[in-house]
Parts: sequence; structure tokens; C-alpha cells
Amino acid sequence: MKHLFPSHLAFRKSSYSDRNNCVEVATLSEGAAVRDSQNPEQGHISVPTAEWSAFLTDVQAGRL
Repeated sequence: MKHLFPSHLAFRKSSYSDRNNCVEVATLSEGAAVRDSQNPEQGHISVPTAEWSAFLTDVQAGRL
């Protein structure tokens, strides 16, 4: 689900981002919001808790 102009969310830059590939993440009560830090006006996607946890597990294990 895409939400535009999420001024109420506290986005932080992902520790996996580099200068050219920047992703920002905000914690939601039901998961996470993810957006492109170079184009924040384009909105964000919301990821449910179970899917976000599975994604983080795979990243930390080096599978992604």
C-alpha cells in the first residue's frame, strides 16, 4: 500500500544504504514503511510485520 507525504513518520536511513542506493525506513505499529531517500515525495510502501521480519532475517543471514 502506497502512502503519499507521510509527514508523521520518523524515517531513518538504512545502515545497508550507500551513496547511490539510499533507502529510508520508518517503524509502523504493524510493520515498516520504506521509501527512496532520493525521492521521498514519491511516498512509501508499507510492509506488514511478518514480511518485514522475514526480509530482515534474510538480509542479516546474507541471503539477500
